Amino acid sequence: MSTAIAFDTYAYVRKLRDAGVDEAQAAIQAEALVALVEDRLATKQDMAALKRDLADVDANLRKDLAMVEANLKRDIKELDTKMETRFKELELRMVIKTGAMIIGGIGLLFGLMRAWPLPVQYVPPAAQEMRLPTPPPAPAK
Repeated sequence: MSTAIAFDTYAYVRKLRDAGVDEAQAAIQAEALVALVEDRLATKQDMAALKRDLADVDANLRKDLAMVEANLKRDIKELDTKMETRFKELELRMVIKTGAMIIGGIGLLFGLMRAWPLPVQYVPPAAQEMRLPTPPPAPAK
C-alpha cells in the first residue's frame, strides 16, 4: 500500500487504559491494530491506482479483442473465398461428368442402333404420270 492510514494510537491506548487494560498491553494492541489496518485496508490513493491499472487492462483487452476480431474477419473471408472456389470447381466437375454421361448415353444408343438396326421398309417411289407428247403445231393456212 502506498500511504499510511491515519490512526491515533495514543487515543486508542488511552481508551484501553481507561477501560482497565494494562498500558503495555494496550500499546502492543495498538501496534498490532495499526499493522493490520495498514496491511489490509486500502486507501483512496490505492483505489485510484487500482482504477488506473484496471483502465489500462481494459484498454489492452479492447485492443486485443479488436485485433482478434479483425483476424477472425480475415479468416472468415478467406474461408468464404475458398468455399466459393471449391463450389465452382465442384459445379464444373458435375457439368463435365453430366456431359460425359450424356455423350456416353448417345454413344451407347448409336451402338445399340448398329447392333440391332431398325427394319427398313421398302417404299416404292410414287407412280409417274404418263403424258402424251404435245402435238405439233398445225400448219398455217
